[in-house]
Amino acid sequence: MAVTLTAVLGTAAAPPVAAATGTGPSPGAVRAAAPTALRLMPLGDSITWGFASPTGNGYRGHLWNRLRAEGHALDFVGSGRNGNMSDPDNEGHGGWRIDQIAGIADSVLARFRPNVVTLEIGTNDLNGNYQIPTAPDRLRDLLDRITRAAPDATVLVGTVIISTSGWEEANRPAFNAKLPGIVRAQQAAGKKVGLVDMSALTAADLADSLHPNDNGYRKMADAFNAGIEAADRAGWIRPPVSAAGQARSVR
Repeated sequence: MAVTLTAVLGTAAAPPVAAATGTGPSPGAVRAAAPTALRLMPLGDSITWGFASPTGNGYRGHLWNRLRAEGHALDFVGSGRNGNMSDPDNEGHGGWRIDQIAGIADSVLARFRPNVVTLEIGTNDLNGNYQIPTAPDRLRDLLDRITRAAPDATVLVGTVIISTSGWEEANRPAFNAKLPGIVRAQQAAGKKVGLVDMSALTAADLADSLHPNDNGYRKMADAFNAGIEAADRAGWIRPPVSAAGQARSVR
């Protein structure tokens, strides 16, 4: 599973992390004595919500299991709940575009104050052929909002996954090609923003034209997990700060 996690450039917050090779942190990056506690917000559209997932958990269930097995104290947060997992909190919104997520980002991030955000967004912009030339600008604005509302958070941006939709596939390569430059600019501004490559998913990993099947969701979880572990080894992730909106939805 190739993961592109680029580090904050030119700051003491984290050592450089290889961008193009997907190799993770530099050899000098050393994890703290124990895996960092995570208050993680899965943020995005119906893929984050878990549409077409047999359990409703989507990638979140697989990611939860991986992170717990690796020793993280863990709390998923968000205003919605979906799936049969023990902690189904998330901020996934079916059918939403980048600008719609940006419209709620300030409030939900200030409320929950995650120290990690896994972001997968853009499918509905591309599939709807919605103002495609400015879609990268909207993503840039969204990242600015996220990092302003939760400045202590590490934000991992997933590339838009493959689809069998003609509109999305016509727009997806050019959009994804813009993401590394957007991430580098965020890093140059001192923000802990990394890029997670979702290209391991193929058409065989889809339940319909847009959404993963369980194997596809597992691949997404593997990619986000590798990004989180690389960020933790690099010293990006700090313990969660106090947040009035923190809510544990353990069943």
